[in-house]
Parts: sequence; structure tokens; C-alpha cells
Amino acid sequence: MVTTPAKINLEQFANPQEWDLSDLYRGFDDPQLEQDLQALQQEAAQFRERDRGKVALLTAEELASRLQQLEQIGQKSGYIYAYPSLVFSADTRNTQAKQFLDKVMEALTAIENQLLFFDLELQELEPEKLSQLHKSPALQPYSHYLHRIAERRPHKLPEAVEQTRNQDSLTGRQAFIQLRSVHLGEQEYEPVTTPEGKTASTEAELMALAYHPSGEVRYQAYRSVRQVLANHNSLYSFILNTVAQDHRIENQMRGYQSTLHKQLLADEVSEPVFQAIMAGTGSRFDLFDRYYQLKGEALGQKIRICDIYAPWTKADEPPLPPVEYKTGVQTLLAALERFDINYARRAEEFFVKNWIDAKVRPGKRGGAFCAYSHGKHSYLLLSYTDDYSSVFTLAHEMGHALHFAWIDKAQSYFNSNPPLVLAEVASTFNELLLLDYLLETAGDDKQLRKSLLTRQLEDQLNLLFRQSTISRLEMAIHQQAASGSFDRNFVNQQWMELYQKLGGNAIEMLPEHQYDWARVGHIFFKPFYCYQYTASNIVSLACYQQYRQMGKDFIPGYLQLLAAGGSMNQVEALRQYVGVNLEDEATIRGALDYIESLIDQLQATL
Repeated sequence: MVTTPAKINLEQFANPQEWDLSDLYRGFDDPQLEQDLQALQQEAAQFRERDRGKVALLTAEELASRLQQLEQIGQKSGYIYAYPSLVFSADTRNTQAKQFLDKVMEALTAIENQLLFFDLELQELEPEKLSQLHKSPALQPYSHYLHRIAERRPHKLPEAVEQTRNQDSLTGRQAFIQLRSVHLGEQEYEPVTTPEGKTASTEAELMALAYHPSGEVRYQAYRSVRQVLANHNSLYSFILNTVAQDHRIENQMRGYQSTLHKQLLADEVSEPVFQAIMAGTGSRFDLFDRYYQLKGEALGQKIRICDIYAPWTKADEPPLPPVEYKTGVQTLLAALERFDINYARRAEEFFVKNWIDAKVRPGKRGGAFCAYSHGKHSYLLLSYTDDYSSVFTLAHEMGHALHFAWIDKAQSYFNSNPPLVLAEVASTFNELLLLDYLLETAGDDKQLRKSLLTRQLEDQLNLLFRQSTISRLEMAIHQQAASGSFDRNFVNQQWMELYQKLGGNAIEMLPEHQYDWARVGHIFFKPFYCYQYTASNIVSLACYQQYRQMGKDFIPGYLQLLAAGGSMNQVEALRQYVGVNLEDEATIRGALDYIESLIDQLQATL
């Protein structure tokens, strides 16, 4: 992939930018939006009328043609969904966006129901017939897709039942997940004013104060966010229980052993790999404990849970200067350019064309994400708060965007969605590129170097231990849901017990922490997603060590790995392109040993 170098005028990024969604649609009054939706509905109806009940009779060439048409429908459906979804994410108080999103979701569900028959009829083919189709040159681009369809064969339901499940989702599980997002977006937080006179009142601003040098500011900001969660503890636990019970019902209907079994199959991760990751991280909680013991000694205080991201400076030391948005943009692009010039030029395009929404404002969805539309590009959302944490968040989401950029050039729609372990590799790799660049350019600034090193350690501890702890909570939740419902007390208690075990003697738990789980959106909308951050981090560290050893020779294989998307088994892709074996426990140990070496380096400087 070669792109034309762009000349960025950094002054246009003096303030965090808002995105331009016109590549999708110009607005809710854009006639093209309604026309596209109606055209899709008509095309889906015609597809169904032509092919329902006849899939087994199609030749390999005809089947390839049908798959290409379904890809076009899926691509267009993605654009129609993306526009209201992105508008709503940028402002969850936008009632027009919410209403249009509801309308679109209902319409797209109806379209999906029209087309359900196709995969179901493919799954009904005799294994011999499916094997013959696999060997056809016309279907080679869809080999992995057909393999995945066959894997799901034991869990399919009759078409009418599948359609009912899809329709029920609009007012069932998906509706409850949406309720949490809407409700959380409408909350007002108790403002916190820093000694510097800056007032934080949004979730993003309050969460950024976790890095403030004042312990009292950190606690007040921490308390402000958790107070909202405490006030609505019953509601969020009710939503979580409802979602978990819906998964239980689906498991019973489809014959899945558990929600974990269902998600591992969907994510193309074997249970032995999952268990090895959980066991490997669970056996090294001592690293978490050791790091925060060192931090407590350096700061001369017991580390409270609200202090885990506190700077390694005393209260009377000046904080690091703010990192303005234009500086963050410039820094990230410079770090990426050191890796690969074309990689950096592609990243520039996201800034120049305003495919990023980084502005902080009330009602904006919390957290950050990269939303990809096949055949176009990604859109990035974050809330930039003038600090290094925001720069790393920008690097992370840009990693996703660049990953999808390489996929988009190489893969068709059905092969464009990478398995979730691979989906997080580029994002973490980008953060490692940024870290090395910042360390190399920090010069004699010992405060900055220590801040960057400790930030890297804290990010690694988060990915390896906090994210796997979230999955341990989910194991308890879904195990309980398999035998009955649960209430807020169960979730609160499980979360506190897990965190107390993780924190050991190094961290003081605050009572407000029992409500913290409700901030984790993934446990609502994507069960067992978070362990994949852990798995991806393990893989990213292995890749980055390869890059350090091989230099520029590593890049072609790495970019091929990104471009593979969802076209092949992710374990095989890792072996083939970058020589990383996720099934080897030594890969997990290598990541944990790397963390231990960083702690050794840090301790040597104290």
C-alpha cells in the first residue's frame, strides 16, 4: 500500500477536532439515507424470493455470486447503521439520532431475517457436498467463511426461530444494553475543581484526574464517578442479570455448553488457550503486588485503588506539562513514521479528513472506539484531555484504524472482520511504538522518562491483570446465571473479592470500588471480550520483541498479518506471518517475564 505524503498544518488541530461523517451521509435529512434503506429492503426480498429453498442446487460459481451479493448488502447495511450510531455516540442526548438508530436497527433486523435462510441452508448441506464446494476455485476466497459456517452447524435453529431471536433482540437483550448506554450518558457528575482552578464535570474529565498529583483530587474524582454508579447500582445489576439470563436461554436453545463456550467459538479461540491465559496471569499476581508496593514506597503512602494511576511524584513536585492536541497529533505521526512511512501517511489522512472526534463534551459516550465501514474507512472517537494518557489512547485507536485500512485493501466484506485476539494487536503495537519514540526523545528529562516507563508498566498490568480479572468476574456471573438469577450484592461482592485478591497487600480497596464494574461496557454487550485484551497484549509483546530483533525486515510480515483480517485461522496467521505461537505457554510466560524485567529496571532506578 502506497499513499501520497500529506502536508499537515498542525495549527488546524489547536483544539481537539470533531468528525465529519459526510462520507456516510450528509445528515438525517439526506434523501440518500432513506433511498439506500428502501433499496436494501427490496434487494433482500428479491434475494429471498429467488434463492430460498434452492441453495443446495447452486453450483460453486453461482454460490460465489450469491456470496458477493450478500457482501454488498452487508456493506451497505453497515453504512446505514454507522451514521446514526456514530452521531448517537458523539451525543447520547441527541433524540433524533436515538430515534433514527432505533428505526434503522429494526429495518436491518428485518433485512437480516430475510436473508437468514442462506447460511441455514448452507449449514444443512451434507459434509461431502460442503467439502466439494470448499475445493472449488470460485469459492477459495470464501474458504474460511464456509469453514466457520460449518462450525456453527450444530448450534443452528430453524429459520422461524432464528428470525424470532433477531426480532426479540430489539426489545430484549439489545434493548437493555442500549438502555444502559442511554442512561449512563444522561448522568450528571459532581464537579471537581483542581488546585490549578480547572473544573472537571464530565466522565472523561473526571477519569483523567486519576493521573493528577493531588491525592485528594484523585479521590474526589474517583468518588464522583462511582457515586453515579452507586446511585444506580440496582438498575445496572438488573440490566446485567437480564443480559446474562438471555445468554443462558440462548445457550440452552442452541446447545452451547455455556456462554464462555459460545463466545470462544465465535472468537476462534480454543478453551485450552483461554484457560492457559487465565492460569498464566492468575499465577503472577505477585507482579501486580510488587509494582504497587514499589509505588507506595516511592510516594510514601499506601496506594488506594483511586491512586493506581497517580504520577510517581510527590505532591510538591510540579506535574508534567499538558500535551495539547496538536502536539499529540505531531508526536503520534512522528512515532509511526519511524516504523514505516506509508503507515504514517495513512494515519495522517484520518486527521486531515476529520475522521476523528476527540472533543470533550457532555453527553458524549464514555471511553474510545474505532468504528470501521468496509469499503470506506474507520471513524475514531475519544475524549482528548491534554495529557499523555490521551495520546496513548489516540495511538491505540489509530492502530485499529490502520489495521482496518490494510484489511480494506486486501479482503472482501466477509473476510474483513478479524478474530478478536488479532483485532487488538495493532492497537497495542502502536502504543509500544509511541512509548519507544517518547523515551528516545525524552533526553535528560528524568521525570518524563519515569512517567513514561511507569505508565507503560501500569498499562501492561492493566491489560494482563485487570482485563483478565474482568473475565474472572464474567465467569462467576455466567456460572451463577446458569443456575439462577443474581442481584447487585452478588456482583458487588464478586468484584471486590477479585480485586482484593489482585491487589494483595499493596492496594487499599475503597468501599466505592464495589460499584466500579458497571463502568465496563464489554460485560454488557460482548461477554468475555476483555480476556482478549490480555491475549492480544501477549501477542503484541511477542510481535514487538520480534520487531526489535529484526528491524525493518519484520514489517512486511506484520503488514501481511494485518491484511489477513478474518480470512484465515488467527493462530495460523500468527505463526505464518510473524512467527508467534499463541498455543505455546512460553509465549505467555515471555510476556510476564517482560513485565518482570521492566519492574527490575524501574527498581534499579529508585
